[in-house]
Order: sequence, then C-alpha cells, then structure tokens
Amino acid sequence: MDQEPDQPADGAADSGPVRTGVARVDEVLAAVEELEERPIEEHVGVFETAHGELRRALDGDPRAGTPSAPASTSSTTDPA
Repeated sequence: MDQEPDQPADGAADSGPVRTGVARVDEVLAAVEELEERPIEEHVGVFETAHGELRRALDGDPRAGTPSAPASTSSTTDPA
C-alpha cells in the first residue's frame, strides 16, 4: 500500500520560496533557506544574524533601512 506524504491543502509546498516584498526581510529568509547547503557549524551564526536583522526591521531601527514609528503627535496645552 503506497502512501503519499501529507501536503497542505492550499498547495503551499509547491509555491516556492516565501517572499514578503520587504527587501531586508527577504534577504534574511533567503539566507535561512540556504542552510541545507551550509555546514551545520554555520547554522547558529546564520540564525543569530537572522534574528538581529529581523529585530531591527521590526523595531524600525534606522541601521536596518526602515523608518522608525512616528512620535506621538498628541497636543497638550498649558492652561497658564
């Protein structure tokens, strides 16, 4: 009796690499996708770099090329 491996119903396994449209995030994803081709000793370094790059992207760190969140624009008036 032959059984085929479980595949996602939406065909996600055949859709190719995941891309976000955000260049810096896509670069991180590409580096992680290439881990199979790299020696196991390099995996930790790739994950640490990926984590740092993704944190900078989420935090809006200017070093990551992403603008930071706008400052609060609430206006307060001094009743003086």
